[in-house]
Amino acid sequence: MTHPLCFRRRFLDSLPGDVDARPVSRQVHGALWSRVQPTPVSSPRMLAWSEPLARELGLQERMATDEAVRVFGGNATFDGMDPYAANYGGHQFGAFAGQLGDGRAITLGELVAPDGSVHELQLKGAGPTAYSRRADGRAVLRSSIREFLCSEAMHALGVPTTRALSLVATGDNVVRDMFYDGNPKAEPGAIVCRVAPSFLRFGNFELPASRGDVALLQKLADFAIATHFPEFGQPSRDSYAALLREVASRTAKLVAHWQSVGFVHGVMNTDNMSLLGLTIDYGPYGWVENLDFGWTPNTTDATHRRYSFGNQPGVGLWNVARFGEALLPLLGDERVAEEALEVYQRSYGDAARERFSHKLGLRIGAQEGDGELVQDLFTWMQRAAVDMTLFFRELSSRLREDSAPTDLPQTLVACCYREPDAQTREEGARWLARWWRRARSEATDVATVARSMDRSNPRFVLRNWLAQQAIDDAQRGDLATIHRLALVLQRPYDEQPDEVGLAQKRPAWADDKPGCSSLSCSS
Repeated sequence: MTHPLCFRRRFLDSLPGDVDARPVSRQVHGALWSRVQPTPVSSPRMLAWSEPLARELGLQERMATDEAVRVFGGNATFDGMDPYAANYGGHQFGAFAGQLGDGRAITLGELVAPDGSVHELQLKGAGPTAYSRRADGRAVLRSSIREFLCSEAMHALGVPTTRALSLVATGDNVVRDMFYDGNPKAEPGAIVCRVAPSFLRFGNFELPASRGDVALLQKLADFAIATHFPEFGQPSRDSYAALLREVASRTAKLVAHWQSVGFVHGVMNTDNMSLLGLTIDYGPYGWVENLDFGWTPNTTDATHRRYSFGNQPGVGLWNVARFGEALLPLLGDERVAEEALEVYQRSYGDAARERFSHKLGLRIGAQEGDGELVQDLFTWMQRAAVDMTLFFRELSSRLREDSAPTDLPQTLVACCYREPDAQTREEGARWLARWWRRARSEATDVATVARSMDRSNPRFVLRNWLAQQAIDDAQRGDLATIHRLALVLQRPYDEQPDEVGLAQKRPAWADDKPGCSSLSCSS
């Protein structure tokens, strides 16, 4: 039986909007959203959709219909939808950028799922809005494939994230200069329908605060608390402080989760930071392969590496500080904002310690020398150019051995991107023996600990070269790789022997291939 669709209008009914519905770029004051209709495309075609998410939303019976293709391609709406684009600002690469807004994202409506939960359905690449500035509001196939696959892959990993319901080809070309090097070209266009309880960002609060519009800022904060954090009670300085502390804690835990699986967001601007602590806006992201804390997948950030893997925890703190500054007119006391930074630091430390304890099969901090053990591991992994995902996954097998290793097993040598010399092998073997003794010292049931490690160390992640293969195949008309990856990434912690080729080091051909080793914000 098809689930009846019910849409709510919490954002539109509770917050001031723009009376001008034209998709014409402009500065919008005194409003947090502008109505806009998606711009129709020539020939929408469903390329893929997430069956698990469709079931959760009660849409599984509709996704294979022509109506769904039209709706998620931007050519129609379901009854009850009332599309709009949100108005927000943000700090980009450390500088406040003023008004930004949904330049190519259009929220179709807030769908009530069968379990009563409410989810925003948002089309990315559905045409211009009031916030598109000089862009066309469209998205290309390559970036849309990456967002579709990664959103659902992150969810399966257990990382808080926005979701992706569908991937629709538009039949129209989009002109993009992929590396901003003066070589634009036409590429196939696509639209992703992404889903979240809310797409509220730090930047939604920063814009009215920057304009001195305290009344609008307060309306937004009151809405956020009433809708998403009702446990904080009625609007007051205490509830605003509780909101700030909760956002700080959620952000810290999110970044700790990123670090534990080797995920690099690539563009941690404040307009890309979710109020709910979700991973949001999948642009030039990537997974660390050979461990390098200075690595960033974003060519735009290649010089300063502001958003590199190792910088993400500090940037998260910096972004929370900007959110706290935006809330200062409501908090009335700078000390409250400072306390939220302490909350972030404690939350990050606790979450990172817990996650890496699970990854290593021991309680970090329970014995003297644990901190040194972990630091020595990271130092060695960087020097040996070790694949982070493969190495941590292999550790559970080493724990099952009956005695401490005396040399570096070939299975761990195979995780290195270059053949380790004798000294590097010896250092790795010494660390492995220290770890084995430490983990064994508190493991009452080795098999149980090893299984727990496997539930914390994924076998499959969406490596950039895998995503690029899916893109290359799709651009030739072959969708099989997208569907294969989507299925495998639904079970990232499971052994899937038939898919062994998807759990390996980056191949040599991908070292310098665009899309595998380097990406840009252009999509």
